[in-house]
Amino acid sequence: MTIPAPSTAVTGPPRNRAEPLRHQALAALAQHRIATTGQLRRMLRPDGTRQLISRVLNKLRSDGFVDHTVPPHADRSRTHAWYLTPDGARLTRDLPILRGRPPYPITSTTAASLKTTHTLTVVRAHLAFAADARRLGHEHGPWDWTPEVSHSIGEGERVVADAAMYYTLITGEQRRKLRAFVEVDRTTMSSERLAVKLIEYARLHQYEAQPAGRRRRTAAEPGWMRWYPVFPRLLFILTAAPRTRLEGRISDLQAMTAQHPLVTALAHEVPLGAAILEDLEHHGPTQNVWTPLTSGTPRPWTDL
Repeated sequence: MTIPAPSTAVTGPPRNRAEPLRHQALAALAQHRIATTGQLRRMLRPDGTRQLISRVLNKLRSDGFVDHTVPPHADRSRTHAWYLTPDGARLTRDLPILRGRPPYPITSTTAASLKTTHTLTVVRAHLAFAADARRLGHEHGPWDWTPEVSHSIGEGERVVADAAMYYTLITGEQRRKLRAFVEVDRTTMSSERLAVKLIEYARLHQYEAQPAGRRRRTAAEPGWMRWYPVFPRLLFILTAAPRTRLEGRISDLQAMTAQHPLVTALAHEVPLGAAILEDLEHHGPTQNVWTPLTSGTPRPWTDL
C-alpha cells in the first residue's frame, strides 16, 4: 500500500500534552513497528528519563496492548524491543495522530524475532535525523518517517523503500521541504542486489500508471506525482560491516549510477547519496558524511 505524504509536519517530539504519552507510545509503535525503550525515549521524550517511558510501557503491557522481545546480542536484563499486540493494533486505529495513515504493526513474538534487527536499525537512522533536526531547529518528528513505503513500477512489480522521510529545513523565515526514500543496508544482501535497488527507483521515476480499461489519449504523468510534488531524493545508509567493506558497497552504487542508463538519467534529476550509519550518529546527517553517487566530495544530505 502506498502511503501519501503527511498533510501536516510535526516538529520534533510530540509536545501536545493533551495527547498522553501512553497514546504517543502506542502511535509510535504503530508507526515504526518495533522500538527499544531507549529509542522510544529519544523519539518521544528526549529530555525525559528512561523510568518515565518504562512506566508507561509496562502499564501498556499489563493492559495487554504491547509486548516485548529481547533484541539479538542485547543485555537481556536491560534491553527490551516493544511492539503492539493485536489488541494494541486495533486500539491505534482510533488515535487522531495516525488518522489516515494505516499502521504496519508487528503483533507477535515470532514476527518480532524475524524483523527486530533490521527494524531497529531503521529506527536508529530516523533518530539520527530527528536529533539533528532538534539541534538545528528544523522539523522532523516521529510521524515524518514512514516505514516500508511501497510503489508500483509496472509489470506487477513494486519497489519498497525502508522508509519515506519528510523533513523541513528552517532558515530564518524560509522553509524548505525535503523528501527522501531511505534504504538501510545491514550487509545482509549482496552488493549487486543492493545496487539493483537503484534500477528499481529509476523505473519508479519513469513509470506512468494508466487507468484500467482506458485508452491513452494524452501523455500520462509519472505515477509518483500522485504522492510527491518532486521525486524524493534517494539515501542509502549502510552499517554492520567494517568500514572498508561499506565503502566498497558505496563504490558499487556509484558504478551502477555511472553505467546503467536508467540510473544515470535518474541521477540527472534526483539527488542520490550514501553514508555510513555510525557517521550519522556520531556527526549528524547535515555534516559532510554523504558520498554523492554521481561523484564529488562528501557533503550534507541536504546538499547532494
